Amino acid sequence: MSDVRGVLPASFPDGPPPCSPAGRRARRAVAACLVVGVLAATVTGCGGGGPGAGAKGAATTPSSPPATDIWLAALHHDTGGTLSLGKAVNVTHRRGYDNQPFFLPDGSGFWYTSIDSTGQADIWFHDLGSGENRPVTRTARESEYSATWLGMGGGFSAIRVEADSTQRLWRFDVDGGDASVLFSDVAPVGYHAWADDHTVAMYVLGTPPTLVVGVVSTGATRTVAHDIGRSIRRIPGTNDVSYVQHVGKDSTEIRRLHVRAGTSTLLAPGIQGGDFHAWTPGGVLLQAHGAVLYAWSPGDHAWKQVADLSAQGISLSRLAVSPDGTLIALVGETTGGS
Repeated sequence: MSDVRGVLPASFPDGPPPCSPAGRRARRAVAACLVVGVLAATVTGCGGGGPGAGAKGAATTPSSPPATDIWLAALHHDTGGTLSLGKAVNVTHRRGYDNQPFFLPDGSGFWYTSIDSTGQADIWFHDLGSGENRPVTRTARESEYSATWLGMGGGFSAIRVEADSTQRLWRFDVDGGDASVLFSDVAPVGYHAWADDHTVAMYVLGTPPTLVVGVVSTGATRTVAHDIGRSIRRIPGTNDVSYVQHVGKDSTEIRRLHVRAGTSTLLAPGIQGGDFHAWTPGGVLLQAHGAVLYAWSPGDHAWKQVADLSAQGISLSRLAVSPDGTLIALVGETTGGS
């Protein structure tokens, strides 16, 4: 337990998994919502969840969403900058879908998406101090995914699948109340990341999916990239974002979007079979494939292995790093092991 500050109890956006009731409604409403790939090369069908789940707009056969949990581990940095992990501890540990972690800026915990037995998706909060998990949104006719800190006035943004299956970006107070749509004409939105308090980059489903930048203060939007992957992240210390760009049939790149200019530059080649990425506060890029976590530091020419969780039987997908860089949240399926 000491690996995660000793506070742990003993114990899809990213949007609706396409096989959930909300996902099925969204697919009927928008043909492009017929899935866009697999969950970080770990599962097929509805693997990744999220309104933009799938690879390059390809349709797949619906199935049950994966039983994913969120694991916490200490993230160690040695004097030479090498990263290593403490033992990963399961902090959601239930049957069903718990996914899409996002740490609050004050480091008190993280939001995540949880789907109940009825297929309803809500935002939950994991409290690092108490180890408790508690609901934030409890909507009856809508589903919420992919909560992300909203700098302008606090609160969070999330993808909401509305009662009529429209899938847009909304804002919420910290307690989940006072919800309002941010860009009424942009749909279906699958994933998003804020470049600054008023500028957001959105993954918009389509054939192919596009990267759309919106400015809340003016309502203006523009498309800046096509055929992108599901992972979008703000780059620490900047007002730019990173995103996954499909290159050819089977390859990807992680690129930096210079938001003001609308241009992009290459950061690193994507890992074969990888999907989601994250950043440490110090600017180290992380990506996972299977049970292995990799890192790419500025100036590197190849990915370096950080940890192999195969002994714990965890197949990784999404990643999130705490604001102080001492913890990492790992989304994974349990595949066996100790």
